Amino acid sequence: MEDKNKQNLNSLFGRKTGKDGGGPKFSIYWIYAILAVVFIVINIIYSGSGTAKVDWQRFEREMMKDGDVEKIVVVNKEIAQVFLKKDRWSLEKYDDIRPKGLGSWTESSPQCVFNIGPLETFEKKIEKIEQKYNYNEDDGINISYETRKDHLGEALNWLLPLVILVAIWLFVFRRMSGGGGGGAGNIFSVGKSKARIFDKDSTKVKVDFKSVAGLEEAKMEVREIVDFLKNPDKYTNLGGKIPKGALLIGPPGTGKTLLAKAVAGEADVPFFSISGSDFVEMFVGVGASRVRDLFKQAKEKAPCIVFIDEIDAVGRARGRNPNMGANDERENTLNQLLTEMDGFGSNVGVIILAATNRADVLDKALMRAGRFDRQIHVELPDLNERRDIFKVHLKPIKVEKGFDTEFLSKQTPGFSGADIANVCNEAALVAARKNKKKVTRQDFLDAVDRIIGGMERKNKIITPGEKKTIAFHESGHATVSWLLEHANPLVKVTIVPRGKALGAAWYLPEERQITTTEQLNDEMCATLGGRASEEITFGKISTGALNDLEKITKQAYAMVSYFGMSKKMGNLSFYDSTGQNEYSFQKPYSDRTAEMIDEEVKKLVEISYERAKRILIENRKGLSELANLLLEKEVIFSDDLERIFGKRKKDNEEKDRDEAGKAVVKSTVKKSAAKKPGGKAVAKSTVKKSAAKKPAVSSKNKNDQEIA
Repeated sequence: MEDKNKQNLNSLFGRKTGKDGGGPKFSIYWIYAILAVVFIVINIIYSGSGTAKVDWQRFEREMMKDGDVEKIVVVNKEIAQVFLKKDRWSLEKYDDIRPKGLGSWTESSPQCVFNIGPLETFEKKIEKIEQKYNYNEDDGINISYETRKDHLGEALNWLLPLVILVAIWLFVFRRMSGGGGGGAGNIFSVGKSKARIFDKDSTKVKVDFKSVAGLEEAKMEVREIVDFLKNPDKYTNLGGKIPKGALLIGPPGTGKTLLAKAVAGEADVPFFSISGSDFVEMFVGVGASRVRDLFKQAKEKAPCIVFIDEIDAVGRARGRNPNMGANDERENTLNQLLTEMDGFGSNVGVIILAATNRADVLDKALMRAGRFDRQIHVELPDLNERRDIFKVHLKPIKVEKGFDTEFLSKQTPGFSGADIANVCNEAALVAARKNKKKVTRQDFLDAVDRIIGGMERKNKIITPGEKKTIAFHESGHATVSWLLEHANPLVKVTIVPRGKALGAAWYLPEERQITTTEQLNDEMCATLGGRASEEITFGKISTGALNDLEKITKQAYAMVSYFGMSKKMGNLSFYDSTGQNEYSFQKPYSDRTAEMIDEEVKKLVEISYERAKRILIENRKGLSELANLLLEKEVIFSDDLERIFGKRKKDNEEKDRDEAGKAVVKSTVKKSAAKKPGGKAVAKSTVKKSAAKKPAVSSKNKNDQEIA
């Protein structure tokens, strides 16, 4: 423990702690500090001789009245230095002005000073004092005048500003050039590339494709790029050309940068990594200069890979800069990037990887074949991919024995790889907060709730009336979603405040690629169930439905103006996938069409709202029972809804399909048994195997309901 503390202190003060020795490291700042200390000491010695200042009244009443003054020296017509007689030095009345410590009175140094004011007035005052206290010619005060120059002060007056300006210049340009050594010469490296290089001789990346779970299609694409660099003859012998660039496109957190790191770890060739914002600088022309320098280094180290993260920082389409009136530095940088990418000769072995989550704003010239030949889409992980990602992130976490990873992957639909990593970390923190030795399944469920809804705020003050309104609001959501066929299945409902929400309902959305009108209508109706429940129960509505109204308004406008799900509007879509209307001041439709869209949206919302009210009125008894249960327990689960309302319609239909499938199998087996001798035994065996496979659907539903 003592060695560790010593090591921390050594690192704090910049000392070496390895085999090389224990002396402090030399730094140029030490010299600066020593010079500053020497200057301060000299200044004190030069100007601080211990001479005290007195006022005119004391000079007149104590010194002149008693005849203690021997002579006065007027310096530069401003300051009078008073020299006292030797026999008067040790008088008690002068103790306060006598130097303390190392200082001492000498014959050559004055004992006190004071400002004289105008010289003529000073001389007249001295004459009056001599007349007042009857000084004769022999006792008169000897007054002399001297002109002195402060050479050190004058030197500092013109040297100090110059030193300050030079110091500021060095500091500013060192920061501009990225810091580090090199002195003032770093100003000439401001146009150099800031890309980090990873190769055998420097930093080795430890991430490989095994560290990237899921993303099988994307890994297949980038594996081929790595193979291009390792075995180029395999492709060039057949007349193929190595692709010049690959663009990773996908939502945030899906693993684009991680995939690029895996390429760096697998390729075994130099790997340059730089962010798109590193090209942009306050100086005009620096971005283009850094692009040229980056590709110059890449050509020298070919074969290699250049990775540009967040390329939309410089790759935005030209002529669509949102900062009107700004300079075109980004466009110059993009022009240079386009030139460098298209300027490579064939098979030189330099491949450009780039990543962005805003492919719609990129310039078309950047996306064409010959620059980024491949566009690799990195999407949100599906059920199986989430399971694999959980296995990767659960390796360093101590989980309980027999932990079910499949269960976790089912509870996190729509989660990205970054979200899953956050869930695992948050679960470990939750378990540590409870002083557990292992992370349990409930800790992971609490972590998911924490990420989706925020931290529980059990101490938030809520009146009984508000609590009842929240309970009926959340019960309305739960009831409508349970009774509608296409609504998302409910997981649990709570009236414990989380984040900004006073209550919340958790659903397990179905993983699908396309959505029908019926599904959207059912989801909208379930979302409006909370406000409908308030109206039919209390006869009034509250502000608690703000988030619900925002959600269904956006959804309704999307249905009408994007998806063409309105009979009145027809099969029209005003969605702009190119993003060219992002900064446009005009709508892509007329005012009359806008009125029609508003009318259709309002109609859709009203139909869903009336439908939700009708469902709740028909099941008012179950709604009240559910709300009272929620007020009592504060948290209810899908099992409680199944007990009150029975099984969901969708679950019943799946059960009917399973039974119908079994009947078809039995019928088929009977027919084949009638044709072949011994077929009856075969039929029994086939039915048993089919029956063993079919209940997997119902067991899946059971797992979904075991979320509690």
